[in-house]
Amino acid sequence: MLCLALGFMVIGMPVAFAIGVASLTYFLLPTTFMPDATAVQRIIASSQSFPLLAVPLFILVGHLMNGSGITERMMTLASTCAGWMRGGLAQVSLLLSALMGGISGSAVADAAMQSRILGAPMIKEGYTKGFTAALLSVGGLITATIPPSLGLILYGFLGEVSIGRLFIAGIVPGVLLTIALMTATAWIARSRDYKPVVERAPTFREVLSAIRTSFWAILFPVWLIVGIRFGIFTPSEAGAFAVAYALVVGLLIYRELSLASIVDALVLSVRDIGMIMFIILLSGAFGYVITFERVPQTLAQLTLGLFSSQTALLFTISVFLLLFGMLVEATVIVMLLTPILVPVITAAGIDPVHFGLIMMTLVTFGGMTPPVGVSMFTVCGILNCSYKEYTRELIPLAAAVLAVVAVMILFPDVVMFLPNLMMGR
Repeated sequence: MLCLALGFMVIGMPVAFAIGVASLTYFLLPTTFMPDATAVQRIIASSQSFPLLAVPLFILVGHLMNGSGITERMMTLASTCAGWMRGGLAQVSLLLSALMGGISGSAVADAAMQSRILGAPMIKEGYTKGFTAALLSVGGLITATIPPSLGLILYGFLGEVSIGRLFIAGIVPGVLLTIALMTATAWIARSRDYKPVVERAPTFREVLSAIRTSFWAILFPVWLIVGIRFGIFTPSEAGAFAVAYALVVGLLIYRELSLASIVDALVLSVRDIGMIMFIILLSGAFGYVITFERVPQTLAQLTLGLFSSQTALLFTISVFLLLFGMLVEATVIVMLLTPILVPVITAAGIDPVHFGLIMMTLVTFGGMTPPVGVSMFTVCGILNCSYKEYTRELIPLAAAVLAVVAVMILFPDVVMFLPNLMMGR
């Protein structure tokens, strides 16, 4: 069934229909004794989920934030804090991705936004098109890791894993990715003599002024984590709070959110939500068949027989996810593989929160690599960059990302100490 779905995608069938048709074929087989109506029931049942409500709400928040003046203020803060470093504009883009992680939640959205804002200025400053495109694309990986990440919401929903713990666990890996990519960028900038934006480091007063300007934007992810940690709201309710917060900040505090921009945000959100939710609904039948056929239990028995070490199992699955992520879009991989892999790693004694951060980092990064990376296509299309040049410039940045993943696998406490500290085991 999985091969059939992938085959449909290869010949150009839309993802949702590829998953849906492949799932329905199971119920039409002569050997299947379940009634055909079961497939329809499972599709409908997939929509009856309170945690899933977080997805449309956070998509709407991302579009509202872009129209409320928050992005511009975050840009000012990032420029103040990182503009003095070697390769200043490149460092600013990475810091901006980290700051926007608590707002947009989407790697592709962040990469597209930054390509339009920083792409042309970076090329004008002497950065090669390939390096500019690769950096802006990979920077979106930080956004997809720092909460609220849409990928982590979907993983938590499909794998029945605490979304609150996933959000908190994403903070440290997000910071590590930022540091690793900024270090790699500094090394590249030194070898190519990429200049800083400003000549000196900012004074404390200048940093304080930039923080004050973007105070309400910075406060949003803080409210999010504190609210979930102390049980003020669930992740789904946090999405509703975030929408209200974005409206209040944009309309009453910054006063840059107009009625027209609200309508635009709603239209764009409906388009994104329709696409993602349609995939989620049709994958409901797929997940049901996998569970009914006891695929996870069979795989768990097989893998536990082959791997005596949790580390070896994680590295093996990680290589598979990285290769799979190069061919298939991240959301689709989460839909298809989460119901299969979570029982396998749980049976091996691996925390599903730990595995969730590794999985989302790798499959999201796959979207930034050849041959069919969505972020790669998006950024290269905006900047008119060749895929060959992009791929060549991606190599040192990819090495930094994979080094962070290796640290996450070898030292689980790097991922788990913060959720264990804040929310208990």
